[in-house]
Amino acid sequence: MERQLPKVTTFLMFTGQAEEAMKYYTAVFEDSAIDNITYNEDGSVMLAQFRLADQVLLCIDSTIKHDFSFTPAISLYVTCDSEAEIDRAFSQLSEGGEELMPLGDYPFSRKFGWLIDRFGVSWQLNLP
Repeated sequence: MERQLPKVTTFLMFTGQAEEAMKYYTAVFEDSAIDNITYNEDGSVMLAQFRLADQVLLCIDSTIKHDFSFTPAISLYVTCDSEAEIDRAFSQLSEGGEELMPLGDYPFSRKFGWLIDRFGVSWQLNLP
């Protein structure tokens, strides 16, 4: 079911891993789903819409080769509801990725972690 998009929507551009990434992310977060996928003739994702909890995102597989990728200067920031949720999400998302700030107690948060996942997307997870 395709949902009405908010005025500003996060848009992720992958290079052949869009569907794999969406399936991975929707398995990490509860109440998440892939709403719609349109494919190119070669089977790559032309445009897809998915939800992580109440956040709608769009993504594609770029058909054009480019010299850039994701950067940690922009992150998906997730406020977790429980210690179990933040521990599970951080463990899953950091698998095959890179920890920028280990999951821990910081002056600004009782539990926080920042990472880049295996697809290059940056995540900040917080338990207030």
